Amino acid sequence: MSKIDYRTAGVDIDAGNEAVRRIKTLARSTYTPGVLSGVGSFGGLFALDPSIESPVLVASADGVGTKLKIAFMSGVHRTIGADLVNHCVNDILVQGARPLFFLDYLATAKLAPDVAEQIVHGMAEACRENGCALLGGETAEMPGFYGDGEYDIAGFIVGVVEKSRLIDGRGIRPGDVLIGLPSAGLHTNGYSLARKICFEVAGWTPETLVPELGATVGDALLAPHRSYMSLVRPLLDQDLVKGLAHITGGGITENLPRILPEGCAAQIDLNAWQVPALFRVLEQRGGIARDEMFRAFNMGIGMIVACAVEDADLAIALVEGAGEPAPRRIGTIVAGARTVTYAGQS
Repeated sequence: MSKIDYRTAGVDIDAGNEAVRRIKTLARSTYTPGVLSGVGSFGGLFALDPSIESPVLVASADGVGTKLKIAFMSGVHRTIGADLVNHCVNDILVQGARPLFFLDYLATAKLAPDVAEQIVHGMAEACRENGCALLGGETAEMPGFYGDGEYDIAGFIVGVVEKSRLIDGRGIRPGDVLIGLPSAGLHTNGYSLARKICFEVAGWTPETLVPELGATVGDALLAPHRSYMSLVRPLLDQDLVKGLAHITGGGITENLPRILPEGCAAQIDLNAWQVPALFRVLEQRGGIARDEMFRAFNMGIGMIVACAVEDADLAIALVEGAGEPAPRRIGTIVAGARTVTYAGQS
């Protein structure tokens, strides 16, 4: 009888060790002064900045969803790591927090060190750009659980904000202005619908060049989720922000009401920005109703800032100064019951 070991059962410990070896250097490149431990410990150690008088920790966890299917089909994995980090960064930014550290979980049927390295390379790059330490993570080889060449990832982020500077939307009032910050594409939401339209209805492959997009389907769908940290930070520093909404699953329709206090509703002007070509192509090819489009996709707006009308011009100028040339006044706050209405024709 031949001997059975872990490798014959589908788990390659040596491949796991090689993946960790490659990841260590990437993780160390993100370390900030608060990091007290190295890669390989059972737990990551991080010291809070003692100058923060009343620190409030803000935490979030998320994944990338079926955008991963596009990575599997195209063989492009580096952008997935950036997607994961930036989505999580935005989720705590809306409460005014700056990120401290990030943890990841990568599970796959058979660990491929080169693929793991691509994913973590994207994470590390995004962590450095956001001033966030990649403090630790976990890789799990689970044969029989995932299909060949498939994996799943999840991210966990912890940030901090001074208690007196928390952003919670309580100060939003009728008459306030809504400023939209452009997205880079679908970000990490709506991919089940987008894949159905592109690959089943239209019959495209990731390599199909779509003239309306000026790009292949794969490149258009894999455009990384933007981080809005560098754009929004100057507004937070000058106390211009009353509320922030990260436009993720559910689109503007479902996400904007989450920051509205009782007695307030949002009115969105569809003439304020041009919906990017990718969304128009999906709408036309799929025959999708406009209200469904605004619930499934971000429609070109990845973050919404609520501010007082007298602060709007300065807020827009600061966003432009931080590197975003196209912030838009996309609506106003009106009296109502925490809903979103749309006017005009985008």
